[in-house]
Amino acid sequence: MFGIRRKKESELARAVADLGRANTLAFGGVGIAGTLLPETEAYQRVAAAVADHPEEVRDLLDRLLSSGAPAGRVYAATLLERLDPAVGRAAWTTLRGDEAELNTMTGCVMGSTTVGEYAAERLGDA
Repeated sequence: MFGIRRKKESELARAVADLGRANTLAFGGVGIAGTLLPETEAYQRVAAAVADHPEEVRDLLDRLLSSGAPAGRVYAATLLERLDPAVGRAAWTTLRGDEAELNTMTGCVMGSTTVGEYAAERLGDA
């Protein structure tokens, strides 16, 4: 049993590390084929762990929020919001002034924005 728990924790840590290096923000399939990007797959793995391991996920996401790549910080705030809406709102508020650029993908449409602009939209400020 302990080995299973340790394996799950290392898978979770790997998924969060993958999010920390994310170049693009995409929550679903992209392109004509609807392919999932590696960062989207990592996001889905972390999101699946939220219910079973909320404390571990929260610790990892808190670190990601402060040290991840721009898309990783947005993924972290999104997941923190799932864990606890008040914590998520605080994360978005923290990111509101972040000028770092990030790429976004929705289906076949690629775009770009800043972390701060994305956060402002999530907060309803835009």
